[in-house]
Amino acid sequence: MDDLKFFKYSGHGNDFVIIDNWDWRVPEYDLVKVTKLLARDKYGIGADGVVYISEGPEEVDFAVRFFNSDGSEADMCGNASRCVAHLAFSQGIAPAEMTFLTKAGDIQAFVGDNQVSVRLPTVGATDGMAIVDVDGDMSRTYYRVNTGVSHAVTWVDDVESVNVAKVGRAVRHHPSFYPGANVDFVQILDHNSLAIRTYEIGVEDETLACGTGCTASALLSLSHGYLKGKKVVCKTRGGEDLIVRVEGSVRAPSDVYLEGAVRFIFSGNTGPDITRR
Repeated sequence: MDDLKFFKYSGHGNDFVIIDNWDWRVPEYDLVKVTKLLARDKYGIGADGVVYISEGPEEVDFAVRFFNSDGSEADMCGNASRCVAHLAFSQGIAPAEMTFLTKAGDIQAFVGDNQVSVRLPTVGATDGMAIVDVDGDMSRTYYRVNTGVSHAVTWVDDVESVNVAKVGRAVRHHPSFYPGANVDFVQILDHNSLAIRTYEIGVEDETLACGTGCTASALLSLSHGYLKGKKVVCKTRGGEDLIVRVEGSVRAPSDVYLEGAVRFIFSGNTGPDITRR
């Protein structure tokens, strides 16, 4: 851990520590432990998740592993993918148009100045729903869809009135969504925009933005007829807009793109005290 190079990135307030692990400086058996040390607040760098870049098969530019702050591994992450693409291009790891491997499949990325678009892996159809009652909150219907990771999506009249931490935690642990799902609360603003708040598993709290959550919410809102067109503006708690673009049918899209700004915050090297309790 001493003198480990890291990069800190933010995608609309969804923040990540990224490690170029091409030389396997952090071995497989230490990925969870190192993730928890780097991601913890106050004593570490602090982040929603930690991402490791390594060599991939010949048909891609590199491979990526995504870990939540609690050490659990995610198949993919939309905002982290956009941050990784920006880093890979800026560090000469990959060209501006690149492909990288995740546990959810290959992701194509297109890097501009600070704007990054990613074409997500195949998005699954809605695979269930559940009506969940939470004490102090009205009964709501949640729709489950996988956009690289599992999401439970519901619509509300006002996202600001929702106790996201309380309700999200209850829904995330509901038997209908076993072994867990991110929970998205969506307010339709007009014919092509929505506001969203997300409770994320692995972080076990609300995050300021969630790329796969925006994608799930946009696709379900389109398929339910709440939105029109094939471009959705998603207003996040981070104060910036994420764009979801759909090609093909909104019910069975051929391609789905997530695009928006990323921010390189700082880079540095860890010191020996990061492992102290």
